[in-house]
Amino acid sequence: MGILYTRSELLQVRAQWRAGGKIVVFTNGCYDLLHAGHIRLLERARSLGDILILALNSDASVSRLKGPSRPLIREQRRANMVAALEAVDAVCFFDEDTPRELIAAVLPDILVKGADWSHFVAGREEVEAAGGQVVLLPLEPGFSTTNIEKELLARRPAAAAAT
Repeated sequence: MGILYTRSELLQVRAQWRAGGKIVVFTNGCYDLLHAGHIRLLERARSLGDILILALNSDASVSRLKGPSRPLIREQRRANMVAALEAVDAVCFFDEDTPRELIAAVLPDILVKGADWSHFVAGREEVEAAGGQVVLLPLEPGFSTTNIEKELLARRPAAAAAT
């Protein structure tokens, strides 16, 4: 089970992991509606190293990226859910639009993103310059928070939609 860290706490524990020779893997996202695709990606990411850090977009960051109806689940609850997963060792919030600053500070050994982000991986340059690697993992077909939200809204009875 993971621990929720502040940014400064995460940097302190990262130094301990580095001194202990631990391979640190880092990934990030909104994780607004936790689904099987998220869990499988996190498990695959964790299998690449000793420690998995999951950086979560803050509520403000999610709203800027996804629109005013998001997040569906507030940040503290999202953090509690992902921290309960066996694959996740550490959780930290970031308020920026990308986690580039946090990644540059943590300098993970391995930076993981879903393959849908192959066009842009925030922090890639910093990680690779420090000798780390970037790994793009394939997504689970059929899993998308945005698509799940659309499907649920489409299922609402017409009467409920009119109110």
